[in-house]
Amino acid sequence: MKRIVTLPALIRWMLWTGLILLILFTLMRFSLYLFFNKQGNSMAELGHAFFLGLRYDLRTISILLLCMLLLGSIPWLHPFLQPRGRKIWVVVLYIVVFLCLFLFVVDFAHYAYLVQRLNASVLNYLQDAGISLNMVWQSYPVVRLIMGLLVSTWMIMWFIRRAWRRVNNRPQPVTKRTRIASFTVAFLVLGFFIFGRFDQYPLRWSDAFALGNDYKANLALNPFESFFNTLKFRNTYDEKKVKSLYPVIAKYYNLPPAAGSEPNYARKATPHAGALTAQPNVVLVICESFSAYKSSMWGNPLRTTPFFDSLCRNGLFFDHCFTPTYGTARGVWATITGIPDVEMPRTASRNPGAVDQHSIINDFTGYEKFYFLGGSASWANVRGLLTNNIAGLKLYEGEDFKSPTVDVWGISDKNLFLESNKILATQTKPFFAVIQTADNHRPYTIPKEDQEAFKKVNIPVDSLRQHGFENLDELNAFRYTDFSYQKFMEAASKEKYFSNTLFVFIGDHGIPGNAGTMFPEAWTAQRLTTMHVPLLIYNPSLVAPRRTGNICSQVDVLPTIAGLANIPYTNTTLGRDLLDSTTHSFAFIFEPDNNITGVIKGNYFYRRLLKTGKEELLSVVDNSIPGKDPATKAVTDEMRTLTEALHETAKYLLLNNKKKH
Repeated sequence: MKRIVTLPALIRWMLWTGLILLILFTLMRFSLYLFFNKQGNSMAELGHAFFLGLRYDLRTISILLLCMLLLGSIPWLHPFLQPRGRKIWVVVLYIVVFLCLFLFVVDFAHYAYLVQRLNASVLNYLQDAGISLNMVWQSYPVVRLIMGLLVSTWMIMWFIRRAWRRVNNRPQPVTKRTRIASFTVAFLVLGFFIFGRFDQYPLRWSDAFALGNDYKANLALNPFESFFNTLKFRNTYDEKKVKSLYPVIAKYYNLPPAAGSEPNYARKATPHAGALTAQPNVVLVICESFSAYKSSMWGNPLRTTPFFDSLCRNGLFFDHCFTPTYGTARGVWATITGIPDVEMPRTASRNPGAVDQHSIINDFTGYEKFYFLGGSASWANVRGLLTNNIAGLKLYEGEDFKSPTVDVWGISDKNLFLESNKILATQTKPFFAVIQTADNHRPYTIPKEDQEAFKKVNIPVDSLRQHGFENLDELNAFRYTDFSYQKFMEAASKEKYFSNTLFVFIGDHGIPGNAGTMFPEAWTAQRLTTMHVPLLIYNPSLVAPRRTGNICSQVDVLPTIAGLANIPYTNTTLGRDLLDSTTHSFAFIFEPDNNITGVIKGNYFYRRLLKTGKEELLSVVDNSIPGKDPATKAVTDEMRTLTEALHETAKYLLLNNKKKH
């Protein structure tokens, strides 16, 4: 009778360890499926996502097993030949399992907050570690999570150690030939799982985005794939491309042909027809997480922002405004500079090479400049962007106000508005003031002092989720934002400056989520909800009420304000005066987390994966699928060229938009 070939103890333990970890990874993926929004996808429709996720998990686990195979084969590190080797591997595996669980916890929190798997952009928060840690402490049950991590680590390691004992207690004779053959086969199999496919090119992180929509991509990925692949992706501009694409930018921005070796984006803007004759004050409110589909202006039945809706009906309201990208730091950057923040993975405000920027705010000569923020401007190095580039800026932060701090973000938005109003009411010169809100953000604090005047509502969870909200805290925080706007406008209307002031409201970014039937499918599946925000210019005595569907962007805010306020200015970036009839209507989109760039223009959203070049054209007006006729191809070609031109130019301008010294 032939003897059954047996495997070496090391490889048998590796197989048990790999199986235990694969079960863990699979449970984590099913947890993501069970506990987070599925965007209408059934289990059957997600089969490809789960299978691709299995391949990613096998790759991640195989990297660990390959290390065990190679290092464990060294005699003094062998877990079955040397007691010291066993102890070392137990310690190593304890650390590995704990780190795996920790990454999954952070990944779930990251996904719950941003609807994105964990990626390298999370390292941005290390730049503001104190604020970030305070927010985490106030938003999550940190102690319970740590205890849960420790207990879970012990439980998983119990199975792994039990597997070691099972293998060790059942010794099996293995010939030298079998040992070499099994080592070779194990090495090749693990190598195949790491490579990921029978093809010239390996399995890539970006392959997840070939599944059809972002939810499937996020379901397929694991935090190791999404984090470590984005970690190595860096942003640089190609000077040759910038120069070759300058004619495209010149066409859309009415620039003269390039003269000399360097592109010149500077253009002098003079007052146009319809500009105000007097020098108005300006109050620009950058609104935290002011997501369009969650707001009343588009018919959300939860009536979250009824007061702001009333302002929009009596002001100049742009209902197709987009932020170039997602995130408060990126939103502030785009608004103040006029450049989409295409830095990866860090934000431009954290890049020392980009700290010197020209801003149209400086063209408001004779104006006092203010910036009001309820917390600290050290966050994301925003202080550097503001104080380094806005001449004579008076910056007010949380500690400069009398109101008490309510959470990690500083004083409440209501108190921020009221204290800012008191300061503005004393001014004798024209002023340009920016007020940046923060309350519509975790930990969703409603100050005790307002809990009588502001009435929380209790909505069933099903209704909440159907209309864009995950929980009551989020809904009530959004409503509290509207309450704060109302208190501000009521207080400001009693001051002398009110009648000659342009009040401008712009969202810093939207929030990813399910827009339901309020918008076409692309807005949810391709995350346009993340960038779609309200833009309002309000003062009925200065601006005629009008609602316009012209596509516009956050970068257009300052040129539009300056043009309306009758301010001659120099524009050196990618913003346009939306009230100038000669400008084109489009919005550039950039998703650093997914390495996607695109543009919204006319009836379409064009987007392209930077790593693979995969592109798609989607309708933003209905659920129709664009055909492959010559007209559609022409639109795709035009939008592809415009997207590339905007992206390369933005990368260039981040480092070449220096103010005059």
